Amino acid sequence: MPISLAEALARRRASGRAGFVPFLVAGDPSYTSSLRAARALIAAGADILEVGVPFSDPVADGPAIQAAGQRALKNGMTLTKAMRLVKDLRKGGAAIPIVLFTYLNPILRMGTRRYAALCFAHGVTATLIVDLPVEESTATETLLAREGIELVALASPTTTDGRLARIGQASGTAVYYVSREGVTGVRKGLAPGLKKRLTHVRKLTGKPLMVGFGIAEPSQAKALARHADGVVVGSALVLAGAKGGAGAISRLAKQLVAALER
Repeated sequence: MPISLAEALARRRASGRAGFVPFLVAGDPSYTSSLRAARALIAAGADILEVGVPFSDPVADGPAIQAAGQRALKNGMTLTKAMRLVKDLRKGGAAIPIVLFTYLNPILRMGTRRYAALCFAHGVTATLIVDLPVEESTATETLLAREGIELVALASPTTTDGRLARIGQASGTAVYYVSREGVTGVRKGLAPGLKKRLTHVRKLTGKPLMVGFGIAEPSQAKALARHADGVVVGSALVLAGAKGGAGAISRLAKQLVAALER
């Protein structure tokens, strides 16, 4: 059974670097190619893998991931098929934690209880539901916890101290911190004041932080690694895959891991 998100991050930190948390869109541009990309990311040194479920109205996603989602939807990717991709990764020997990254509507359509059961059956470690506010997450969190599935909470530069304290009380073992306002995408540099903000968020939640949004280059990953428990990279890997397939994804992933190890 895969370890928790917090355990994976703690083990990696004990070895001298921050965790590498890559993101890909299930089914982009096909089921087989995304499975190949996921395996390449794991082989390159992923500590936690985020598998995005394409959605027709992805309000948190920037152009690169929106385009990837549209390619995947066009080729028939669904929530159920994304779970099957996780199961295929497990069958192939993948032992790292895998997070299913999705929106609330597909879960409600499936039924939250069934979603939780299928997550367990397919080897999902945790789920991040982008548009589920922490104040409304108790019922979902309970159903997931019964199946041993973590619910990853989101925090951002605008999250109040009260909400951060509530996130700290939730059952998920790690927090995804959105490093800057806006949607996902490749950007230059890190957000101003990020180090101070991460210290504050970690203090109020008491949990390790996976930090994403805008992290694209090895130099950014290196700078962030001193302050984050896990460094999340999505759009840059998606763009690399669109241009050069699994080989390009693997090359960028290895560069990012090398930067985290310095």
